[in-house]
Amino acid sequence: MLKLSKIGMVKITTHREITGTVKSCTIKKEYSGKWYAVLAVEEYPVLYSPNRQAIGIDVGVKEFATLSNGETISNPKHLEKSEKKLKTLQRSVSRKKKGSKNRIKAKKKLARQHEKVRNQRKDFHHRVSSQLAWKYGKIAVEDLRIQNMVKNHNLAKSITDAGWGEFVSMLTYKAESAGREVTKVMPHGTSQQCSRCGNIVKKDLSVRTHACPHCGLVLDRDHNAAINILYKVKAS
Repeated sequence: MLKLSKIGMVKITTHREITGTVKSCTIKKEYSGKWYAVLAVEEYPVLYSPNRQAIGIDVGVKEFATLSNGETISNPKHLEKSEKKLKTLQRSVSRKKKGSKNRIKAKKKLARQHEKVRNQRKDFHHRVSSQLAWKYGKIAVEDLRIQNMVKNHNLAKSITDAGWGEFVSMLTYKAESAGREVTKVMPHGTSQQCSRCGNIVKKDLSVRTHACPHCGLVLDRDHNAAINILYKVKAS
């Protein structure tokens, strides 16, 4: 239950355990008709065990993220999986008469589905960022320019679906609040440079394997990039 001034006790569903001291509460209503209480909480940093293990992270479309140790995090593709249902709901809205009650109902159904996708993506980001912040002491990520990247119409939908910018922001504040170190590096050359010998091996985006003709290194393109991202931090 949540006690609101001038309203009283209100029954709520909590998304996660509330820790720390609640400083403020903002009530907002989504277009879908759902009400949310947004709590600003002051809490002490989680005291993670001392850890200086470093990792480089390359975010992508095929895999959500590839780590410099070779581990991958699968891309859940929440928007892609809901696309068929979203199109059906959008057509339903279009068929309804403008201003009618049925159109308003149809628009709310569509808004609820979009809201569901956003919540699924946010929950995924929370889980992954918490796991990484818990496991690694030094984290290197690319300083991506998302606004420029979505100008590529072939990749815009996949980039939006992955939500890289939101994920990196979440990872940064979680890691730093726990005494970890997050460093953003320029992404230039991380995919093209060989992580073993340093030579440039040019390849199109469609080429998913890094095969160096100079030293013979063969590994996944994103794994090679993640190693280079980590090297940039170590070299700085």
